[in-house]
Amino acid sequence: MCQFHVVPSCNLTFLECYCIKISNFLHISRPKWEGGQYEGDENSRRDALRLAMELGADYVDIELKVAHEFINSIHGRKPEKFKVIVSSHNYQNTPSVEDLGNLVVSIQATGADIVKIATTALEITDVARIFQITVHSQVPVIGLVMGERGLISRILCPKFGGYLTFGSLEPGIVSAPGQPTIKDLLNLYNFRQLGPDTKVFGVIGKPVSHSKSPHLYNEAFKSVGFNGVYVHLLVDDIAKFFHTYSAADFAGFSCTIPHKEAALKCCDEVNPVAKSIGAVNCIIRRPSDGKLFGYNTDYVGAISAIEDGLRDSHKISSTSGSPLAGKLFVVIGAGGAGKALAYGAKEKGARVVIANRTYARARELADAVGGDALSLADLNNFHPENGMILANTTSIGMQPKVDETPISKDALKYYSLVFDAIYTPKITRLLREAQESGATIVTGLEMFIGQAYEQFERFTGLPAPKEQFKQFISNLQ
Repeated sequence: MCQFHVVPSCNLTFLECYCIKISNFLHISRPKWEGGQYEGDENSRRDALRLAMELGADYVDIELKVAHEFINSIHGRKPEKFKVIVSSHNYQNTPSVEDLGNLVVSIQATGADIVKIATTALEITDVARIFQITVHSQVPVIGLVMGERGLISRILCPKFGGYLTFGSLEPGIVSAPGQPTIKDLLNLYNFRQLGPDTKVFGVIGKPVSHSKSPHLYNEAFKSVGFNGVYVHLLVDDIAKFFHTYSAADFAGFSCTIPHKEAALKCCDEVNPVAKSIGAVNCIIRRPSDGKLFGYNTDYVGAISAIEDGLRDSHKISSTSGSPLAGKLFVVIGAGGAGKALAYGAKEKGARVVIANRTYARARELADAVGGDALSLADLNNFHPENGMILANTTSIGMQPKVDETPISKDALKYYSLVFDAIYTPKITRLLREAQESGATIVTGLEMFIGQAYEQFERFTGLPAPKEQFKQFISNLQ
């Protein structure tokens, strides 16, 4: 199995091969007692590392437990440019900053040229402790946090003083959990351009890896010369996340399921529209004082896309008012996106009905917007009239559970337009069956791109590159 190591400080890429093959950077397979797969003779393994040094490897990686013995064995024989990385791997958690600092001292004491610490993220906030070590260290440190919650440790290492990061050659073939591919590091995250002044943006969600937002925003940042990077942020506790990552460099966030309502409570100030909706999907940190400002751009993107779908299908002029006026508009879901769609539809003059698994939540939202409520279980039998509008704002049907749908196909014949906020996959089972039933369909991509215009402008202070965004969507279709 081969592994790329991207070194921001010296602008080199090294290929590590887990076999006895010499390259610039060699690490013979990690022993089982350090979380690896090697179960052979330890002396033979160290002989292979010494051979690598003699044949011209620039670096070898040796575990702290055996580092003293290995470094002593090469004393007086070490080439001038050769570096020893001494590593420690923790597969259980990420220790305190104090314990991590003591670990750095212990590794330095072996005679290591470079310190490497790999820990495990139980929460995304664990990564902040590794950043504290790398940014303040006086010696070269590789600091990595394993797992999906630790992804930002691998991407943001140039910003926080890390010596290098690790990337796999192929998706899914990794030497540690949470590794991105070398292609994504270099092309998606623009790794070579990241530095101490880079602003960090990201999409907060759970799950979040399905989001296409990093692809959209990073390409846009690059095209306008904006020094920012946009990342996936798998967050369990959003209040703790904002408390931990409170520096001005964590400059802006998109919020998705299930955090849109909780995010509002974390904001110092909330846009009046977002306050009326009761949810935010965009948060900006003011550089001057670090205060968080919350906005809701969901309803604009979704409602505009639905209106356009109705106008196109019914050949309605854009000057004749909203085609939603007087329509019966059924919203599935009473979370943040559901609130945004209900608010937006009501503003356009629609008669709103909320369907939710928990009737009490549906009733609460319906009362807030002056609409009606029903349990999701009753939706199949709800058809007081033809030509209704249906908007799914839940995660039902999202990857990987693509066979799920919130409503039976037979019930879809009563709707003239069906919208699904999900865009992975682009055509959900709900949309496919709605189209087969004769309804106009509007995909979540339309909502995604509509709300992205405003978010980009709030993130950067620059006009959104709308043509580039449209091309991005076209490439996904």
